[in-house]
Amino acid sequence: MDLRVSGDSTMSAPSSLRIGTRGSALARTQTDQVAGRLREAGVNVTVEVISTLGDRRDDLPVARLGGDGVFVRELEQALLDGRIDAAVHSLKDLPTAETPGLVLAAIPTRATPFDAVVGRSAPSLGALRRGALVGTSSIRREAQLRAVRADLEIVPLRGNVDSRLRRLDSGDFDAVILAAAGLERLGLADRITEMLRPPAFWPAVSQGALAIQTRADDEPSRHAVRVLDDGPTRAAVAAERCMLAGLAGGCLAPIGGWARIEMGDLVLGGRVFDVDAGPEGAPCPAAELRRPWSADHDGAPGMAESLGDAVAALLVEQGANRLIERVRHTKA
Repeated sequence: MDLRVSGDSTMSAPSSLRIGTRGSALARTQTDQVAGRLREAGVNVTVEVISTLGDRRDDLPVARLGGDGVFVRELEQALLDGRIDAAVHSLKDLPTAETPGLVLAAIPTRATPFDAVVGRSAPSLGALRRGALVGTSSIRREAQLRAVRADLEIVPLRGNVDSRLRRLDSGDFDAVILAAAGLERLGLADRITEMLRPPAFWPAVSQGALAIQTRADDEPSRHAVRVLDDGPTRAAVAAERCMLAGLAGGCLAPIGGWARIEMGDLVLGGRVFDVDAGPEGAPCPAAELRRPWSADHDGAPGMAESLGDAVAALLVEQGANRLIERVRHTKA
């Protein structure tokens, strides 16, 4: 992961910056990488592990735990209480509405934003046998998998990366779908058998990006982590998150988005996917699956929020917001 160091260094950093993290191997690895770059910049850093509800109850669907924020609430409370000075999050875990009193002080350079197939019995989605078992608990991934291969059996799969790979290796699945960034950060990029890229397969909003959160009134800590902020990444994820907010979507909604700088312009694509359900939630035949609602727009990087709003508006005009509301009630 490339965490670029830049910015003004005239303000003195705190004597010691306490950074909070979730306890999973991926969260610890991400935080240790952030801490290492901050130490290189002269900041004295200590890391504190904080347990979150989403990690403690990996036996339940995220929707049953309260949906958005289940992986960050305890970290945010620790920040507000002053027990830590900063928290490192996977940005896609953070709700689009900022928590009062907290700010996203730095967004480091983004890693690979795409999803990846880790195959056991075949290397790609196209090569999987008919009726193959594919593990994922993401409705966004499920919707796209069903559009590509309606014959696949999608099986719920939660837990950290290691536990998901163990279940794959033990034969519970023919393949699992994971974020490529997580595998890369854990040194497991060699497990990727197929990278899933737009326009065929769309990632989650902010996937591959980290966020360093601090208290809004703690300027020394904000300044200390600001050296890791990456402007192009911040613009891209701002556009994606504004699109998500405009759709009133969250981490449980079947929404994909990807923004990037191309030839000096910020380009954003948004997709909303549908999986029609038959009796008792059984998936409908492939012929009944709808095409995704789609919108693409571009603009200046300094207009990221407006770009996100524009793409959301285009999707709402197509009726995508009604689908999102229906999915929200179905999964509640």
